[in-house]
Amino acid sequence: MRPNLSSIIPILFGLVLPFSSFGSNQTIEPQVQNQKEWTFLIFLNGNNNLDSFGTLNVNQMEQVGSTKDINIVVQWASLANKKTQRLFVTQDKDLNKVTSPVVDDLGSADMGDWKTLVEFVRWGVTHYPAKHYFIDVWDHGSGWRALNSRSPGLLFPLDISWDDNTGNSITTAQLGEALSESAKIIGHKVDLYGSDACLMAMAEVAGEMADSVSTFAGSQELEPGEGWPYHEFLKRWTAQPKASAKEVGAMLTEEYVKSYQGGVNGNQNATFSILDMSKMEAFTQAIHELGSGLRKLDKSQRTKVVKAIGATQKFAFSDYADLVDFISNLDKVQIDGIDRGVTGRLKTILNQFITSNAATSNYPKAKGLSIWLPPNSGMLKMYFDKYKNLKFHAQSSWGTTLQSLFE
Repeated sequence: MRPNLSSIIPILFGLVLPFSSFGSNQTIEPQVQNQKEWTFLIFLNGNNNLDSFGTLNVNQMEQVGSTKDINIVVQWASLANKKTQRLFVTQDKDLNKVTSPVVDDLGSADMGDWKTLVEFVRWGVTHYPAKHYFIDVWDHGSGWRALNSRSPGLLFPLDISWDDNTGNSITTAQLGEALSESAKIIGHKVDLYGSDACLMAMAEVAGEMADSVSTFAGSQELEPGEGWPYHEFLKRWTAQPKASAKEVGAMLTEEYVKSYQGGVNGNQNATFSILDMSKMEAFTQAIHELGSGLRKLDKSQRTKVVKAIGATQKFAFSDYADLVDFISNLDKVQIDGIDRGVTGRLKTILNQFITSNAATSNYPKAKGLSIWLPPNSGMLKMYFDKYKNLKFHAQSSWGTTLQSLFE
């Protein structure tokens, strides 16, 4: 999450917004409940300058609270209060104070350690069993990569879940490991995974959890500090507790973007999308097929491809680009050697892969899935060593394709 990178700098100087009441004074032992339809597990890392927004979002959750069909459980870390507590979210109407009971007090925990996320899932599954699970990682995010350069005294988030107390964060590969372990704990694929964080709706991020997640949720662009409108989303979800993961994702997509179109969060930029991970393999194969053709192009045709990259919808990072828009631009410049059947098949698969998508009006070309498209050879070289270790590259050879374009 969340605001633009300039707003991350206050982390470095300890400027944290005031943080109101953190959890209830009441600590109770969690009771193993009967199986419900869903358990919503929110890994809320406020050990950074997003701390105050954690209070806002938990208070929003309490406007609805857990129901007879849906458990809402949050592991909430606060930089200001130096606590990490697990709450079973219950309904109240106090918008300024969190009153849900603390069911586990961890004291402090490294929220930048992927194993901490796994332990939260293990604990949640044990105490709040359900047929289906939605795991939400809440914090700063930077897509599949961090900034490569780090000036002395300036710390930027690395991939997702930055913890100021420890200096740790969860890399894209580690996030994949965490979801793999979570699926083993649950006994089936994680029904729905979402990042309440910036820039995470990427092919490269989804590729790390292709074998462990059924439905994937995220934003292509930066998220405003307020993040998801939990109260509006939960009102809809709790009214339809037997909704499928895709249906729950569609509700979240609609409510999130609506909240920034003059809704509860005012008017700010927003994008959001849902991916059907059962289509990940077909998608990766289609990218491999496209790449095979691109790698065979002569220099004049490669120049056209680079031009298409330049015209493609970008996001906060200039090398994060909308894949659907890129494919459309390839068709427009008419690359000799790339059969329209190849791009047509990829478009068809993308229509099946991206099941929900919404964006505010100034992002008409944000179609739901970003991919790495560095605009020049310098940026390619800067991040390639990390990219080549991603599962998406291993299965699609996309990094090799990009290298060929700048030869």
